[in-house]
Order: sequence, then C-alpha cells, then structure tokens
Amino acid sequence: MKQTIFVMIGVILTLGACSPKPTAEKSGPSPHAEWSRNATIYEVNIRQFTPEGTFMALEKELPRLQKMGVDILWLMPINPLGKKNRKGTLGSYYSVSDYYGVNPEYGTKADFINLVKKAHELGMKVIVDWVANHTAWDNTLIEKHPEWYSKDSAGNIIPPVADWTDVADLDYSQAGLRQYMTEALSYWIKEADIDGYRCDVAGMMPVDYWNEAVPVLRNIKQIFMLAEEEKPIMHYTAFGATYSWGIHHILNDIAKGKKSADKIDSAYKSEKSLYPADAYRMRFTSNHDENSWNGTEYERMGSGARAFAVFTFTFPGIPLVYSGQESAMNKRLRFFDKDTIPWGNYPLESFYTTLMQLKKKNDLIASGDSGGQFIKISTTNDNQVYAFLRKKDNRKLFVLLNFSETDQSVQLKGNDFAGRYKEVFTGQSKEWKAGDKVTLAPWQYLVYENSPE
Repeated sequence: MKQTIFVMIGVILTLGACSPKPTAEKSGPSPHAEWSRNATIYEVNIRQFTPEGTFMALEKELPRLQKMGVDILWLMPINPLGKKNRKGTLGSYYSVSDYYGVNPEYGTKADFINLVKKAHELGMKVIVDWVANHTAWDNTLIEKHPEWYSKDSAGNIIPPVADWTDVADLDYSQAGLRQYMTEALSYWIKEADIDGYRCDVAGMMPVDYWNEAVPVLRNIKQIFMLAEEEKPIMHYTAFGATYSWGIHHILNDIAKGKKSADKIDSAYKSEKSLYPADAYRMRFTSNHDENSWNGTEYERMGSGARAFAVFTFTFPGIPLVYSGQESAMNKRLRFFDKDTIPWGNYPLESFYTTLMQLKKKNDLIASGDSGGQFIKISTTNDNQVYAFLRKKDNRKLFVLLNFSETDQSVQLKGNDFAGRYKEVFTGQSKEWKAGDKVTLAPWQYLVYENSPE
C-alpha cells in the first residue's frame, strides 16, 4: 500500500473480511515460527531512519532496538527503485526495478547480508518487504517478458491502480511469472538468510499463488509471513499474520469520539468467527502508510496515542511499532523524498521498552492461540472505559484503558479480575476485589500482572 487511494481499497477489503465465511475449506492457520509467539514487529523505514539512509548506518542502531525488546525487524523494500515515471526525487519504495538487486542508495548486497547477520547475532529476526504485485516501468522484465504484465484492450501495459502511475501491474495467470517470483523470493532466504517477508498488497494477487509459493519457501527454513491484507483466506495455507485494519479504524474513530469503546467487542467477535484460531492479527497505531497518508498517531489519536498503543500490545494479536514512534514522532514523513526522522531524545523509548519486554516474557499475551484467554471485564461505563483480562491457569494480566478525554469513575463488574497484582509501568502493588471502583484520568492506561501468593 503506497498512496492515498489505497485507503479506499483498505476499507473495501475490511468490509470483505466481515462478509460471510468463504466457501474454501479451512485447513487451519499456516505453521508459525515459534520465535514469533512473543515477538514485537518493528518496521524500519531505511531511507528515513538515519541521515545517511544506509544499511551500515542502520546497523549501528541495532543494539538500541535489541535493548528495547524488538524481535522482528521488518525492513521496507531493499531493492533498486525505478526511474521511469518516478514520483518525487527518490521514487516510491514500492517501485522495484530489480528483484535480485539492492538499492545502491542503501549500500551493497554485502552490506545488507552483514546487516542481517548482525541482527541475528543480537537475537533479532529480519523480514523483508516484498513487492510481487507490480514492478517499476524500467524493470527489465518489461522488455524480457512483456507477456507477464496486465494490459488494456489496446494491448498497453497498465498500472494496478490508476493513481499508481509509477508501477506496472503483473499478471499472475502466467506460469513463467509465478516460477520467476518464487525463485526470487527463495533467493533472498538462501543468499541473505532472511527470516520471511511482509508481502505488499498481497490480496491484490491470487491467493493460490501464495499457496503455491510459501510452502516452497518454508522448505528452505522456518519463516514468518505477513500479508498486507485482511481476508481470512490468506491464513489457510500461506500466511501467519495479516493486518487488522478493521479494529485499527475503530481505534481511530474512538479517539475522535465517533465510536464508543465497546464497538471493539463486536469487531473482535467477528474476527473470532472468521479467522483460524491461531491466526495472528497485526495490531498497530502507525506504519509507513498511516503515517504518510492518513496522519501520525497524534493526528489521528491525539492524547490517546499511548493508551491505544497499550491496547495493541495486550489485546490478542501481534504488535507493530513504526520507525520513530519511540521518539513520539509527530511528523508525516515524505513518501517519495528524503525526510530523516527527527529522533530527539527518544521520549517514549522507556514506554515501548516496557511493552516490548512484557510481550517478550509474558505468555499471557503471546500471539495466536498460545496466548491467554481473553475475558472482557464490564464496567458501569463501557462506552469510554475498556477493561479486559488475559488469563491462563491462575495467572492473569488485567488491563484498564480510559478511551476518553475526561475522567472516568466506574465500578468493575464480576470478579474474574479479583486478585493481587503489580502495575507494570509503576511497579505499584494492588489487590483488586469484586465490586471495586476506579477513577481513571483522561486516556489513562493501567496494566497489572498478577502476583499470586
């Protein structure tokens, strides 16, 4: 997803995900890499991450990311970019001119391989953003295999979407293209030892291609596969994780007072009915598309940005953090030009470190069906206060979120939450009892780990 028009497509796909179940037989979710269960994904915008915008400069930042608790580095596309019909001075990250090459602006292939090796030495995995749906207009495939491209009635190669004038659409009815793309995907796993892919606009391609290709990749090594898509069918064979745009848009609407917090419940109920039990749904408050096209988390979520971030880490799913969020970046990064992240003094590094380390060590919030049971805790005002438990055996994680800009004084219903806890951000101990009342400040978040005696 690269341009504003895709917001409309995302809405359509989201609605599609809420449609009746597909007729295709569910074979269960694709096998997950076990190291992904307690992982946080961190999206790296290589161009904007450092003033140099290179692999070598990024490598110097890896110890800081590892110390925070990052487990999976998602690198935005590493391939060379097209110049023909280019947008801006540097072009879209998603206009690939050579699937077997490395963007010279970032460095050499050796630099990239060394970056992956360094990440592995620090205990992190690396997935690469892959653009299989379309190519740059000056990709050599256009000359070598024009039959691999989609064409209009006059025989002219066309873009996948009218506004995406810098890229040409690929036609996956072509067996030769399928073989070529699978070989290219395999190449980077073998050559650079990467750990999987984030697949750009994966739902714009036939799912049967992914169902053919991904098992080939899994025969090489255990990998993590993230689809930029929300259709449940993506999980049946190929992908372990998909975007959760539906709940993301609800969070944006809650922040703006357009929806009440309890609307999350119906969306989650729909997810549970549509997706395999072990499917990972990716939760996020920002990413490269949201930031550049729809606004920073502060534009969309205001003072509630941190409360919603807490939600993305503790609600069932796998969390994503975008480059610069640990520095409270309130800036839309330019998409087609150099625009270095203003890092400052990392004011939210401790906040995200707490969340990432919690995700890493507490299996109650592990991704998929290995996480703890989700139990909604009702209050006397579920429109503004969202409370829930993650529970397994006698262990609990109790989360209280004020999704409003005013103080909320509520009484908790039931007694599932009863017990002795320690709040993860403050370290303060508290014993919760049935019928307890709590007053939450605007956008306040509380996360309690139980400490049974």
